[in-house]
Amino acid sequence: MDAPQTAARDPAPRAGVQHVTFGRVSVFFGERNGKYPDGNQVLVRGTDTRAAMDTPIVSNFIGAAFDASELVVMGHVHEDHMAGLHRLPRASVHVHHADLPAAQSWPGLLAAMGVADAALGQEVLARYQREFFYGPRPDAQGYADGACWELGGCRIRAFHMPGHTAGHTVLLVEPEGVAFIGDIDLSGFGPYYGDAGSNLRDFRATLQRLPELPAKVWVTSHHRGVYTERDRFLRDLAAFAAKIDERSARLRALLAESPKTLAQLVACRLLYPPGHQSWWVDSAEARTIVQHLDELQAAGQVQVDAEGVWRLC
Repeated sequence: MDAPQTAARDPAPRAGVQHVTFGRVSVFFGERNGKYPDGNQVLVRGTDTRAAMDTPIVSNFIGAAFDASELVVMGHVHEDHMAGLHRLPRASVHVHHADLPAAQSWPGLLAAMGVADAALGQEVLARYQREFFYGPRPDAQGYADGACWELGGCRIRAFHMPGHTAGHTVLLVEPEGVAFIGDIDLSGFGPYYGDAGSNLRDFRATLQRLPELPAKVWVTSHHRGVYTERDRFLRDLAAFAAKIDERSARLRALLAESPKTLAQLVACRLLYPPGHQSWWVDSAEARTIVQHLDELQAAGQVQVDAEGVWRLC
């Protein structure tokens, strides 16, 4: 993490929450630099309106600087980005139209994640209520690409950049030039597009567009935190994007060993270590692998027979 540009002007946060400030923008760091299940909290102090971008777990430990937020602009909707909404019952919550149902109701969030099993849905709900203080926001309002929120002395501008979710959006604070890039987190894991609303093709396009934004500072929800050096940002972005083609190469290598069904490919694991198991892993692996197979099939590199067995062409 690079050094902040200015000293913070907000009331002192509670012990243990580190932050940096860029003009009217403050970034409060979650545990382990915002590693999931936590995240990094961005707050913007306009002269008319105080705004928050997403609300990760750390928002519950910031204090007055967060609790004074009158506006929440969500970059996308997942459980770890809603963990502080319960503290802001009177704040106006804005979500990209494509993610709006996921913010407004539990069935909407389940559908976006691709969870169809009712019993599993209840188990996940209990876990999210316990670990993320989850509560839906039926009052949330939709916004579109290019939306702008004038806060007084600064503004937030929305750049729709889907792939991780259908509504994933980069939020740029002007004139500071601070871009909250959300779950384009530049982690070693690479891009995640394993939900029902995710899209590999869209994520590829998003990663190509991201450097075009007029930003001077880039803030990730998780892992990396803050970038103030464009060269380092571009280097890590390239490594992050390269994970996509590495996964395609891994699939080709698995099929070179022997033809396989989708279930067999899922068991081999493309995203997670072999043998790793959590409630979402098999479905995320399957949705991810199918998207890669579709790309490879369109390129004439793989084919599938009537029994659902995939092989190299």
